[in-house]
Amino acid sequence: MKIILLGAPGAGKGTQAEIISAEYKIPTISTGNMLRETVREGTPLGRKVKELIDAGIFVPDEIVMDILKERLARADCRDGYILDGVPRNVEQAETLERMGVEVDRVLSIEVPDEEILNRLTGRRTCPHCGSSYHINYNPAADGVHCDRCGTELVIRADDQPETIKRRLATFHDQTEQLKEYYYAKGLLRIVIGQEEVADTTKETLKALREE
Repeated sequence: MKIILLGAPGAGKGTQAEIISAEYKIPTISTGNMLRETVREGTPLGRKVKELIDAGIFVPDEIVMDILKERLARADCRDGYILDGVPRNVEQAETLERMGVEVDRVLSIEVPDEEILNRLTGRRTCPHCGSSYHINYNPAADGVHCDRCGTELVIRADDQPETIKRRLATFHDQTEQLKEYYYAKGLLRIVIGQEEVADTTKETLKALREE
């Protein structure tokens, strides 16, 4: 099964990717992990990617696609894969098609923006040990300090409400076009994110099995 996962930040896409990966015995290939692996390899391309990331510059599409092409050629992708974070836009989708990358299903995991705002703005992170909490779903014992090391918890810059709203606006602008692109090809399936992860998983696996 060759799958593309679409979903806004905070929609639970990463969690569902892990479950699908275990269910179908196929790897999840995320743009972020793929680029970090390239950097760790220390090749000339890896050093170039590191320079761009350190400078806060988006890695150009052509570099992302070259790295992806190499990744999909590995043995663990023979029986399928999950693409998470790519394609980001219709141009990348068209490039994938020209590269001969096959897709069986495109799943769009959809959660209302208000719920995503609630999920992300409630996150708290320990700047010392990296532990994560949520004021509603996984609060620290005293609500202020890390249970593990006692450091005062912080709100990450990308979890600030205005930052999240900008990310969501960008996501919707790009993804709505992608959804139309894959709908026209008969590949798109919509999964409505549920309050419980298990219920979202049930809907996700059902969508994958639909003809």
